[in-house]
Parts: sequence; structure tokens; C-alpha cells
Amino acid sequence: MADSQSGPIHQQVKGVANSDSLISGGAEASIKLWDLEHSENTQKHYINHPVAVIKKSSSSHQYGITHVCFYPFDSLAFLSSSYDHNLKVCATETMTVSATFDLDSVIYSHSLSPIADHLLVACATQHSTVRLVDLRSGASTHSLAGHSRAVLSVAWSPHEEYILASGSSDGTARLWDIRRSANSLGVLDLEDSVGIVGEDGLGKDARSREKGKAHTDAVNGVVWSDDGRHLVTAGHDERVRVWDMNSGANALSHFGPIIKNTHLSTLLPLLVPTSLQESGKQVMLYPNPKEILMFDLFEGTLLKRLRVPGVLEAPIRGRAGQMNTSSRTTSLAWRAGNVDFYSAHSDGAIRAWLPKTPEELQTDIGEAEGFNSTGDEDRKRKRQALDDVFRDLTKQKITFT
Repeated sequence: MADSQSGPIHQQVKGVANSDSLISGGAEASIKLWDLEHSENTQKHYINHPVAVIKKSSSSHQYGITHVCFYPFDSLAFLSSSYDHNLKVCATETMTVSATFDLDSVIYSHSLSPIADHLLVACATQHSTVRLVDLRSGASTHSLAGHSRAVLSVAWSPHEEYILASGSSDGTARLWDIRRSANSLGVLDLEDSVGIVGEDGLGKDARSREKGKAHTDAVNGVVWSDDGRHLVTAGHDERVRVWDMNSGANALSHFGPIIKNTHLSTLLPLLVPTSLQESGKQVMLYPNPKEILMFDLFEGTLLKRLRVPGVLEAPIRGRAGQMNTSSRTTSLAWRAGNVDFYSAHSDGAIRAWLPKTPEELQTDIGEAEGFNSTGDEDRKRKRQALDDVFRDLTKQKITFT
């Protein structure tokens, strides 16, 4: 699917449960709202058009969008952050800015708790502290100090409303309890098989650990499993680590050398909802260049490689001067209440990934059985039919314009 935003899309996220909308943010500072329920069905592809757009203006963002998210309790509002140092609250129906918070620092990502009543937005900025913005009072309440370099990713626990995780370019992943005077519960240590957050995950009987690193390079992704039992971190050491949040211990999952991660912006693996999986199983989707990797989260086994169609190899130069490719996958979003997900790419495209229908699977089985039948002419005829089906499927595209 191709998005008409002129420039790379930094982030793309979906709304609340059973949502039929998607919000995308582009490097040219625009934000678009998409209706996922309605698409223009042509002979060769499906086209989705944005239902509303917030363009670059004096009241909207001035520079590239770094992160967007729907308000977790009501998809009629969403939040966006940018390289222009601003966090904004916008109305979905009117696509207008309702409030602006200037943090005087680049905001790499932000997070709003899906369960809490406190309405605190945690912001990861180029400063070494996690900034908390109170939507109720309209003020930046306080900062969480502990990291020594820029904070790149933050995520609230889905089950404990005062617990927050953060990742920094100093290589550490920290846990915070914002009710405590010291705030920090400590760091996660890749060498630690015991943990630092105690038996209940809230600091009970925990050892205080302020030294240790989750990765040997910058941590630019932290994601909770939806049951709150595990935390997943991604780092520039090109490793993904899984942490048991009952103990804070490194679960020692190993995903091999296939993982790529070198860009400064936030990179978030996507965890498939536990409600769609067998008990004790967890699947992770990882946004690799030119492909999306599907892993067993606990075993580290590569289950599938989803190749991104139509990507280009042309190099482009990143903000820090490093070479990147236009095929970089910038974010993944699961469509709540469904079994499809979406990917955003630095070439300006948004692509939809949908499972095959029962009819398509039955067709595949029938074609495969037919191909195994005897007779050269019969083989040739069925092979041709299979090639035609494959060619038609590869021509079908879902496009956002």
C-alpha cells in the first residue's frame, strides 16, 4: 500500500479496541486519519483514501512526526509528538489541535497508560529524564531522573497504572514507580538471571540495582506484553531481549543475527494479542528492513519472513549522517479486534497484512493436490492455472492515497 504523504512515515498506530481507524504521521509534519472499513475496490488493487488531514501550519507540528497514538479510552482524541519539541492533543472528528505542550526538547516517543486515571503522558526526549505531562492540569508535572543520556522509548505497564518502563541511548532500560519518592525501581541487566523488581514486580523484597545494562548500545524500543508478564526491549546492538516481569530477569530469548536496528528513532516490535494465541505462546513481529520477521517470543524461533513488496534499494542519508535504505520499516500496528496488521515504511508507504480467507486456503490446497496428479498435460494445465492465480494475487495491492 502506498501512502501519499510526501516523505517517510515515522510512526503509525491504531486506536482502541474494535477500532476501524488508523492514524499516520509523516516526515513532512502532516497527520492523516484513515478509515479501514471502506476502500475503493478496483480490478487490481484496493485503495484507501484519508478521511481527514492535519497539514503543517502555525498551530500544528512544524517538523517530522515522531509518534502518534489514540487516547486509550476514547478514539475521538489522539496525541502526537514531533521533532519540533511539541506534544499535541488533537480531536479526531475535527482534526484540530486541542492542546499543545512545549517540552523544549525533541520528543522521540510518548505513552499514555491504557488503564490509569492519572492521565499522565510519559515522554521520551533528547534529555536524560523522562518527562511526565499531566493532561488534566495541563502542565509538565515532574521528571524522572536516572538515565545518563537521551531517552528514546517509554511504555506504561498495561496492568499496574503507576509502573513505567523506559529505554535510553545509554544502553539501560529502567523501571519506575511514580508513587515512590525515588521513583526508580532500578535497571534491567542483561547479565542478571534473578531480577531487580522483586517477587510482585513492584519492588517487594527487591535488590536495589543502579548498575547494569539491558543492551550494549542504545535502547530504542520498550514494549509490554498485553498481560503485563513480559517486557521486550530492542537495541542498537541489534538484539531483542525479553524480560520476565515477575522477577525482572533476562528470559534469555535469542533471535539470532538476523535482527537489524541502527536508526535513532523509536523501533517497537509488535506483540500479537495473547487472546489470539495458544496459552503460553507469544508471537512477536519485528520490523526489519525490506521484511517483517515473525518469531516465537520465548524460543526465539523464526516462524515466518514477510517480504515487503516493491521496496527500493536507493540509499538515503539519515539525520545523523548514517546511510539508510528507503525500505526501512518504521512501525507496526495491530488492528484491534481483528487479525490484520499494518506497517509503515520510510518510502512513504503503508501496507496492510491480512490472513488468507478460507476460500483462498482451499484453493491453494486444491491446486497443490491437482499439481500432484498424473499426466503431463494435466500437470501443465494445472500449473498454468496456479501461475495465473499467483500472478493475479501479486498484482492486487491495497493502497492508501
